[in-house]
Amino acid sequence: MRISSTILEEVSQKPFNTSGKSSVVGLDGFVDKIVTPVDKRHGLGESFDPIDTIDALGSRISAAAGKSANIELFPRFEKLGGNGPIMANAMLSLGLGVRYVGALGRPVVHPVFEEFARKTQAISLAEPGITTALEFKDGKLMLGNTRSLEEIDFVRMLESCEEGPFIDMIANADVVAVVNWTMIPKMTSILVGLVDKILPNLPPRDTRNFFFDLTDPAKRSKEDILEVLHVISRFQAHAEATLGLNYNEALQVCETLGLQGGDKDENSLKRIATEIRRKLEISCVVVHPVDSAACATKEGAWWSEGPFTENPKITTGAGDHFNAGFCSARLCGFSPLTSLALATCTSGHYVRSTQSPSTNQVIALLKEAELS
Repeated sequence: MRISSTILEEVSQKPFNTSGKSSVVGLDGFVDKIVTPVDKRHGLGESFDPIDTIDALGSRISAAAGKSANIELFPRFEKLGGNGPIMANAMLSLGLGVRYVGALGRPVVHPVFEEFARKTQAISLAEPGITTALEFKDGKLMLGNTRSLEEIDFVRMLESCEEGPFIDMIANADVVAVVNWTMIPKMTSILVGLVDKILPNLPPRDTRNFFFDLTDPAKRSKEDILEVLHVISRFQAHAEATLGLNYNEALQVCETLGLQGGDKDENSLKRIATEIRRKLEISCVVVHPVDSAACATKEGAWWSEGPFTENPKITTGAGDHFNAGFCSARLCGFSPLTSLALATCTSGHYVRSTQSPSTNQVIALLKEAELS
């Protein structure tokens, strides 16, 4: 990882200290069941050869056409999941105050979320979805059951939170992150409710930040994606709006907006982020492939390499940690370039250790990567 002297100088002069900063995050919630597909079994438990690439699994499935196949999914562990909870947990680890609103269990919080719900004074809106995550060397497949998320709408959110306390919660937050639009069918109408009925009632504030993550919108229609992008644009009249996209999501947004896509090189990523930002007329757009990241603001475009590892211990949640790192760094006043580097190191620590990092651990990885 090549770290510019500008980044190193900034992190040496400015502390990555989120103390006193607060956030509200929502609206999803999943129980993640991490599994490994079995190729050849040699005995009990973990005595097997895994199907270690998506391509190999695809070949196995294709070969079963017209016949049948039995593919064992070996359970690794079960954990808190969903873009919102994972991002919120990462923010907690980075030292932010976090309030969570989402699908953690109703009427009783699911056991996997109990500690998280206590830490975030969470308000639960519905039962969580279930994700079976198949992880491979070349990516991951997320098989989701999202039926319970159909119950989440603007009316239930206001009833569960109570309108006055909800307005206060949003008013007092430095950043509000609304993620996983794809999996929550009524999210667009929720966003319309926020921008029409909540934001006009908030007291004035010099800086108010909203962060959005669509989360793999491939299954949604072009019309649906275009509609939510237009709604996100409307937030800019009330707050600094940022849209976070992984590489595939960025290409889908480009196609939806009639913009040219591109490769994962520095210039292409900066151009994509710039053109999406200009089209939507929002404060910031971030595009993050696995091994680098770019962002565009009104002041320009930036790119940073990330601390890529070929042998991650976990990949599910890596993007959510990136988002947490980027939002936290920006709240601390870091430049877009340094915020990108800190975000990639937040994600990098997580995929190496399976643990959300502290700000000190993020800085340590940044300096370690610079020396390697």
